[in-house]
Amino acid sequence: MYTQYYGFSAKPFQLSPDPRFFFGSSGHKRALAYLRYGLSQGEGFIVVTGGIGTGKTTLVRNLFAELDPATVVAAQLVTTQLEADDLLRMVVASFGLAHESVSKASLLKYFEDYLRSCAREGRRVLLIVDEAQNLPARSLEELRMLSNFQVGEKPLLQSFLLGQDEFRATLGGPGLEQLRQRVIASCHLHPLGADETRQYIEHRLRVVGWQGRPAFTEAAFRLIHETTQGIPRRINVFCDRVLLYGFLEELTEFGEEAVRATRSEFAQEVFANSAGAARTAEAPAPRPVTDPAAGDALAARLDRIERAVSGLLQVQAGGEESAEAERRLGELEASVGMLKEGFLRLANVIDRHFETDRSEAS
Repeated sequence: MYTQYYGFSAKPFQLSPDPRFFFGSSGHKRALAYLRYGLSQGEGFIVVTGGIGTGKTTLVRNLFAELDPATVVAAQLVTTQLEADDLLRMVVASFGLAHESVSKASLLKYFEDYLRSCAREGRRVLLIVDEAQNLPARSLEELRMLSNFQVGEKPLLQSFLLGQDEFRATLGGPGLEQLRQRVIASCHLHPLGADETRQYIEHRLRVVGWQGRPAFTEAAFRLIHETTQGIPRRINVFCDRVLLYGFLEELTEFGEEAVRATRSEFAQEVFANSAGAARTAEAPAPRPVTDPAAGDALAARLDRIERAVSGLLQVQAGGEESAEAERRLGELEASVGMLKEGFLRLANVIDRHFETDRSEAS
């Protein structure tokens, strides 16, 4: 919806990792340099840690975008709490090898043969293990054992371990000394500072063709950083909602007021269910209080729907371009969705009101 309104070629704050949007903050550039060094060694383990949403997967995918697929075979494994044997089976399966109803000895033989075959073809084999903080010590030891496969003095497998903050403590635990000795490079990603949060937002906007519209004030950037704490994934989610809000309100500049309004709407959606459940458990729901602002907001939504319908009639009468028709349809779709949400909330308020009345009558 808002992509056409603001003239973007794509959504600038999509959640799926995409090397095009990689932003080289000071911390990410340093981490990438460590990873490149580790990758050049062609052996051992490379460890990337960081909080949720700090960009670990994006960092690694950006690195792999530099590699020649003709000379590198890579597979990614997103782990849960897998025990050693199950982990081995998942690793073998991630490279497309037979793994069902196969003994552990056969799994190891299949995998070793595969590694040797790749080596003869001049291809390196990389294993990326995401969410590594969920792995028990025995499973990590199983990964270390896989790194023992080699031809002469040349290792046949290199592994990347991506994990959240607690994975650093796991690696420092007892029984993993041999694994620690094989870690040839490691880095830890931190949230972005206020200045880099602004640079990150502007970078992603420029990738999709942004040329200053919509504009952001200094206060807006500061509040976005305060809201997201500089965590890239949170920035993506929140800025996506800011742009949607701007589309619905027909804004071409975002100031502190618009960002605060978006934050308020977002917080209500995220916490409404949990807060309602807690309130119900603690005390009876209060009687609803009529809010004049709610009526004004509903009237504004209806006014936007009326304008959108009028625009569609003009498109039909004047034979305007299909792109304009699609834009107006997007406006109508968004407004109808918001109106529906408003009516649902109103219905919930009415239901709670009657439930309270029935409870007091009994």
